[in-house]
Amino acid sequence: MALDILAMAPLYQAPAINRIGPKTDPSKRPADPLKPLVLSRTKLTTIEAKRIMSVLDEAIYKVELVTLLSYAACNREDMEGMLGEDVMRAVREHEDLCQVLLENVRCLKEKERQLQEQKEAEEEGWLRDRLLSIELQKSSLSPLTQQIKDSTKNVLRLLLSNPQAARLLQMQTQGRSAEAQNFIDSLIELRGFLFEKLLTSPMEARDKAQFLQDISRQNSNNQKIIDTLEKELAERMKNRNAEVEKENFVIQELKNHLHQVLKFSENSLLRTKQEAEKQQKADFRASQARVAKIQQEILQLQSQFYNLVMENREAEQALRKEELEDLDAVHREEKISLEELRRRHKVLVGEFAQIREEREINSKKRMEAEQEMVRMVRAATLIQALWKGYLVRSLLRSKKKRGKGKAKDKEKGKQKGKEKGKGKK
Repeated sequence: MALDILAMAPLYQAPAINRIGPKTDPSKRPADPLKPLVLSRTKLTTIEAKRIMSVLDEAIYKVELVTLLSYAACNREDMEGMLGEDVMRAVREHEDLCQVLLENVRCLKEKERQLQEQKEAEEEGWLRDRLLSIELQKSSLSPLTQQIKDSTKNVLRLLLSNPQAARLLQMQTQGRSAEAQNFIDSLIELRGFLFEKLLTSPMEARDKAQFLQDISRQNSNNQKIIDTLEKELAERMKNRNAEVEKENFVIQELKNHLHQVLKFSENSLLRTKQEAEKQQKADFRASQARVAKIQQEILQLQSQFYNLVMENREAEQALRKEELEDLDAVHREEKISLEELRRRHKVLVGEFAQIREEREINSKKRMEAEQEMVRMVRAATLIQALWKGYLVRSLLRSKKKRGKGKAKDKEKGKQKGKEKGKGKK
C-alpha cells in the first residue's frame, strides 16, 4: 500500500478534514417525491458511530501526510526548517527504502518482459532458471515492503508527536500528485457515504430500500414502455422509408417524363420559332405596304382636318358673339331683379324686427299674467286653508260647549232627585 501511495505524482489542494460533512447537505431539502432519501438527523448520536468516524478521519489525515513524504524528500532544504531534523532524517530513510523498492520492482518488471519476449526462442533449462530468479527476487520484496511500512509508521509517529510540523506539511498541498489526490477524494467520498449510513436508522433504511425498489420497478416499467415505443417507432420508420422509396421512384419517373416533355417542347419551340420568323418577315413586308398607304391617308385627313378647323373656328366666333349679347341682356335683367329683391328684403327685415319686438312684449305680458295667476291661486289656496281651519276650530268649540251643558244638566237632575228624596222622607 505504501508503494502504491509513493508511486503517485504530485499536485492537489486538500480540504480540511474537520470541515468535511455528510454527503447530503441537510439544508438543501429534496422534493416531496424524494422524501425517503432525506435524512431525519444531521449529527451522530451514538458513541460507536462517533468512534467509527473518528477512526476514518484519522486515517484520511494520515494518508494526507503520507502522500506528501515524497514532496518533503525532494525539497529537503525547504522542508528541514519546517519539520525538524528528526522528521527529515526519518523521511530520508523512508525515501531511500522506497527508491530501493521501486528499483527492484522496475528490474523485476524488466526481467518479466524479457522472459515473455524470449520464452519461445530460449531453451527450457534457461527459462526455468530465469523463472526461479524472478521468484527469488519477488520473495525478497516482502521484507523490504515490511521495512517501508515500519518506516511509514515511524514517520507518522514523529509527525503526530509534533503537531506543528504535521500542520506545516499538510499545508504543502501543491506537492501531492493527482493520483494521490484522487485517492484522498475517494476516501472523503467514502466518509460521506459512511456518515450518511450511520445517520440512517433501520426504519429509514427500509423506507429507502423500498423507495429504491419502487423506483427500480417504475424504471423497469418505463423501460418496457420505451422499448415498445422504440419498436413502434422502428416499424413506423420502416413504413416511412418504404413510402419514401415509393415516392422517390414516382419522382424519378416524373423526372424522366419531364425530361422527355422538355425535349419534345424544345423541338416544338424550335419549329414554332422558325415558322414565326417566316410569318414575321411576311407580316413585315405587308405592314410596310400598309404603313405607306396609311401615311398617304393621314396626309389627306390632316388637310381635311385643317379645313374643318378653320371653318369651325369662324362659326364658333360668330356663335360666341351672339351668345355674349344674349348673356349681356340676361345679366341686365337679373341685375334689375336683384335690386328689386334687395329693396324687398330691407322692407321684410324691418317688418320682421317689428314683429319680433311685438312678440317679445306679448311674451312678457303673458309671463306676468301667468305669474299673477300663480299668486292668485296661492292666495286662494291659503284663504281656503285658513277658512277650513277656522271651521274646524269652531266645530270643535261647539262640541265642547254641548258636552259641558249636558254635564251640567246631569248634575242639576241629580241634585233635584236628592231634594225630592229628602222631602218624601
